[in-house]
Amino acid sequence: MSGAVDTAMVLAAGLGTRMRPLTEDRPKPLIEVAGRALLDHALDELAASGVRRAVVNVHYLADMTEAHVAARSDLDILISDERNELMETGGGLAKARPLLGDGPVLCTNTDQVFVSTPEERPAARLKAAFDADSMDALLLLQRREETSGYDGPGDFDLDDKNRLVRRGEAASAPYVFTGVQIIDTRLLDGAPAGPFSTNVLWNKALERGRLFGIVHEGAWMHVGSPAGLKDAEARLAALRDDRRN
Repeated sequence: MSGAVDTAMVLAAGLGTRMRPLTEDRPKPLIEVAGRALLDHALDELAASGVRRAVVNVHYLADMTEAHVAARSDLDILISDERNELMETGGGLAKARPLLGDGPVLCTNTDQVFVSTPEERPAARLKAAFDADSMDALLLLQRREETSGYDGPGDFDLDDKNRLVRRGEAASAPYVFTGVQIIDTRLLDGAPAGPFSTNVLWNKALERGRLFGIVHEGAWMHVGSPAGLKDAEARLAALRDDRRN
C-alpha cells in the first residue's frame, strides 16, 4: 500500500570541498546551475511532487543557507542545525528526526540536477511507487552509462522484483544512486550516536529484503565538482537548443 509522503529531508550541510574554489564564499547548495541554486533545484522538485514540508540541514556557512530558504513561500521549511557537528547523511536524518516525525520521508541531496518530463519527475515517481507494506527505502537510480558528472563504478543492481543488490566485489554495477530516495525514519531506531552514513540504514533494509529501487527515465547530472558543474551547464544548454529546434 502506498502512502502519502508530504515531508522531505534536504541534505545541505556538506563542506563542498570538491567544489573549491567555488565554495570559498558560499555553501555548495547555493552554487547556481542554469541560473538557479542547486538547493532551489531540489526544493522545486519536492514542491512539484506535492511535498509541503521540508527539513534542511545546515553546517558550512549556515547563515547563508538559512537566509536563502527563508525567501521561499511554497514550502514550510524547517532548519536542522548542524553548526556544531557535521552529522553525515544518516546522522543528519537522525538529528532531524524530531522535526521529520515517524514514517516515510523523501530525502534528497543537493548536488544533482534532473531534466524530466512531467511523467518522469523523480520525487513524484518515487511517491507513486513506494509501498510502505513491503519497503523500508526506495532509491532512485540512474543507468551508469547515462550519467553526467559521474565516473564511478556504479552502486547497485536490481533483482527481478526491483530489490537492490549491492555491487560488492564486482568491478562495476549497472546503476548509480542519484541522491533521491524515500526512506522510513523507523530505520533510525537503534541508530548510532553521532555521525554515520545512510549506508548503515540501507544495510538494515537489505537484511530485511526491504530495500528497493526504480530507474530514472530522464537526464540526471551529478554536480559534485567544478567539472561536473561545467558538464551540467553544457548538457542543459544542449537540451534547451534541442527544444528550440
